[in-house]
Amino acid sequence: MTAENPTGPLGGHLDDDDYPAYTMGRAAEMLGTTPGFLRAIGEARLITPLRSEGGHRRYSRYQLRIAARARELVDQGTPVEAACRIVILEDQLEEAQRINAEYRRAAGSSTPPTAV
Repeated sequence: MTAENPTGPLGGHLDDDDYPAYTMGRAAEMLGTTPGFLRAIGEARLITPLRSEGGHRRYSRYQLRIAARARELVDQGTPVEAACRIVILEDQLEEAQRINAEYRRAAGSSTPPTAV
């Protein structure tokens, strides 16, 4: 699951019982913002709401974390579109650093060939 594909393998749809996901109103309340902000970051393609079987928009915990970071930047005066791009890049950097750390751990755990 990444900022570009926050739905991961679910493809944008979920059953109401799949895992915790919050309605737009509840998600906005948890973020201390308005549903309009969630719509704006959706339009900027930061997050795409999941859809329940009834067609209702739902937001996962991951999406709320991403939206909270965008809200933080907007509160500091960053335009919504720019805040969304920043959050996407931060998410990609975090993933790249995780992959690099795993690679280094794997490379460090193997025994180097010895010279004969």
